[in-house]
Amino acid sequence: MDCNHFWSPSGGGVRRNHLEKLAYFKARSDVHYVFVMPDDHRRTEILDETTVIEHVPGAKFPGNWEYRFILDTAALRDVFARHRPHVIEIGSPYIMPLKVRRALAAAGMDSRTVGFWHADFPVTYAGRFFGKFGRLPGSMAESLAWRFARSQYNLMDAVFVASREILERMESRGMKNLRYAPLGVDIETFRPDCRDEALVSDLKAGLPERLTIFFGHRFCEEKGLRTFLQAYPSLCRRLGHEPAVAFAGTGPDLELVRRAVREHSHIRYVGFIREPSEMAKWYASCDLGLTLSGWETFGLSLLEALACGQMMVGADQGAAREHVGASGAGVVFRTGNWESLAGAIEGLYHTGKKAGYGAKGRTYAEGLSWRACFAKELETYRELAGQAEA
Repeated sequence: MDCNHFWSPSGGGVRRNHLEKLAYFKARSDVHYVFVMPDDHRRTEILDETTVIEHVPGAKFPGNWEYRFILDTAALRDVFARHRPHVIEIGSPYIMPLKVRRALAAAGMDSRTVGFWHADFPVTYAGRFFGKFGRLPGSMAESLAWRFARSQYNLMDAVFVASREILERMESRGMKNLRYAPLGVDIETFRPDCRDEALVSDLKAGLPERLTIFFGHRFCEEKGLRTFLQAYPSLCRRLGHEPAVAFAGTGPDLELVRRAVREHSHIRYVGFIREPSEMAKWYASCDLGLTLSGWETFGLSLLEALACGQMMVGADQGAAREHVGASGAGVVFRTGNWESLAGAIEGLYHTGKKAGYGAKGRTYAEGLSWRACFAKELETYRELAGQAEA
């Protein structure tokens, strides 16, 4: 059973992970799989005999977000008692670990629990946010967040981590029972031949050498949105033309994207794209992909872009650096530094195609798959379930 407050109907990597996981287990008959989805109503959605989505009401997170938090312990208890899972995977650190433990106790159950480190929150949220007020507040906030993380995750039987760099950081902070478990990419859906020549022509707008860029991430500074918008005027001067930029998604900084569209004739907003095939078309039709967050724990959209043959500019921290470096499909910039970003894009514009970065990215992505990802997780589930039965 999966329980995750990071699920959002307009989310990116976490949403894709859960949808792919549902499809994987739906194709199997030997595992009963339940996804507890935070929602605005209560409903049991039966996909087949062994695959179920339990919609459980949750309080909506304030602002321009679609996240919900399940606060009703009794509702979780009832779901647990109905399905009696051997293993429960907890995908978010806030509230959910405590609620799961209390609901299990209320149901009189001893299911094994597994965490998934979807967000490197002590660094990403605590340290980075409070670091705005000075080095000491940032350091103190990060230390407290790591203490909280240990108090929640070290009680679990295993913790999946999708990046080796993040895993090493967690070990240095006293986190236990860590399992390296990289996510996957659908290399059949995300392919270079998804390129749409009509779209390419539209983006180039009569200038064949125009650089085309796709930004398919949540609209917030965690994903580097403001850094890129700061870099754009400099990039125009460096390249001698206005690069075409397509923004896809939503988020709290949506208005900044809309303002950029009004101010620049070659920036467009294409809305939130739900269909993977449509995302693949945009990836494959644009020259350059961006993964600007230094706090990615895996970087699913990065892998999708690589699978489509995009050359990449990535942050010099976290999973972005890990994948860009291992694939040889692009370059990194100093995280949060718009001048470094503009310089990195300029350099890649002049050398990327000659260096065959796109082909290198595709080759790298082919080494990862969702099937391998979930098969590895299932091994851990079976191991833990066996321990519980013993």
